[in-house]
Amino acid sequence: MQRRIFQFAILLLWMSLPLVAVQYTQVWGQLPVRVATHFNAANEANGWMTRVEAVRFAVGFMAFLLTVFTGILLYIARVRVDAFAWVLLGFCAVVLGVMVEVSRSIVNYNLHGVPLELGAVLIAVPIAVILLIAVYVAFKREPALPSHEPLASELLVEETHSGRVCGLVMLIGVFGPVTALALVPAPAIRWPMVAVGLIMLGAAAMAWSGFHYRFLQHGVEIRTLGFRLRSIPRQSIVSYSIEPWSLVRGYGIRGVGNSRAYVWGNKVIHIKTSNGDVFLGHNDPQRIVRDLDRVMSH
Repeated sequence: MQRRIFQFAILLLWMSLPLVAVQYTQVWGQLPVRVATHFNAANEANGWMTRVEAVRFAVGFMAFLLTVFTGILLYIARVRVDAFAWVLLGFCAVVLGVMVEVSRSIVNYNLHGVPLELGAVLIAVPIAVILLIAVYVAFKREPALPSHEPLASELLVEETHSGRVCGLVMLIGVFGPVTALALVPAPAIRWPMVAVGLIMLGAAAMAWSGFHYRFLQHGVEIRTLGFRLRSIPRQSIVSYSIEPWSLVRGYGIRGVGNSRAYVWGNKVIHIKTSNGDVFLGHNDPQRIVRDLDRVMSH
């Protein structure tokens, strides 16, 4: 039953497609021959299309987003519809709602010369991204490991895997949004830049602090900035081995489905579990193997 409701909610997302088309067609005769469709940071038009090209682009882009979102949502919900699936659905709805509002604002500009005031609308996207990531991590981290003894006796060893070079690169990247705040007067650009800057600062802090691996008698916990990202129960560990990791596969928290990686370098320990694969990055992978041996010996 819940899956049918979820599928119906996905179908409702497609209502945004005719809504965008109607925004243009209901005022077709009033639109100028050349429609302003692109604007600079000062909200001044600097790109134009014909009416036909404008509506084709707007509808085509919405159709593209809807196709991608529908595929992702159906894939996520193929087994069961959990809380994260609904949050992801809400994220897709926010993005589509923003695009509908952008389209409406462009039509109003071409009809009445009303400046685009999209600051409050555009900032919804990075905020939604933050919430989506937070919910995803919270719901996909597995239950906390059982503890039958005081924590001090449960903990065998703790290791840290940081990416300070990546953190510095991200910190330097913050200068882009900061420069935009100083030079761009349009609120439509400034507020999203604030959100982007905060996201990059958070990512830099996470990379600098690194991933903290807590090897306990009952398994392994992976944390960052004091937040538990994942628990790996000892009984679910099937095997583990050292493997190389390439830049192409990316750094940070990576992976979809039942595969997850926590990596800031080019060496990992591949842990095969009964629930999927986990990759732990570390400069001295042999040490992590010894720590895992200690966990498995209990």
